[in-house]
Amino acid sequence: MKFTEKLNKTTILILGFIIGTVMILGVRFVNYEAPEEVHYHANFAVFVDGERELFSNPLIYEEISSCKLETEDKMTPSERAHLHDKVNDLVHVHDEAVTWGNFFQNIDWNIGDTYLDASGKVVINTDTSKVTYMLNGDVINSPTNKEISSKDILLVSYGSSTKEELQKQYDSIAVTAEKYNTTKDPASCSGGQDKNGLKARFEHML
Repeated sequence: MKFTEKLNKTTILILGFIIGTVMILGVRFVNYEAPEEVHYHANFAVFVDGERELFSNPLIYEEISSCKLETEDKMTPSERAHLHDKVNDLVHVHDEAVTWGNFFQNIDWNIGDTYLDASGKVVINTDTSKVTYMLNGDVINSPTNKEISSKDILLVSYGSSTKEELQKQYDSIAVTAEKYNTTKDPASCSGGQDKNGLKARFEHML
């Protein structure tokens, strides 16, 4: 009799645990909200000795088919910030805390306080020529460690340009980031799974 009572108590405890677990998982399933996708844009331009860099190398442009799928756990560096569709003045940002230095490395450039490294072609500050950075209208030392913000406008200029010439270069940068932020982006990454789909909900349960 005592054994039967003990068995019944154990069964009740097990059933209670199972029911409680199912209820908790059910609540997590029903209340799941997909994380907000990071995707915004910024504009930029690079001038070397007064000539605008066209970024004509097709290899620096991210293909849509190679963008991150939702089945992947982590983005590659180039997926975090890149160019698309041969639009050479618009940065696509797909992750948090992406810096301008990160972006330029992704297109095979490096930038610093005193130099520009354009895919192996390096120019450095001299007595007559230097690197100047203008971010959102203000001259700064270097944007290397500055996080790219939505609708940023960055000018990178190397040479002996005057203040007036630098301002003219800055003013020539197309201001299209806001347009891309608020309209369907034909170059956006595609092919990912539905973030609100059953698979995502089941993964969130666990």
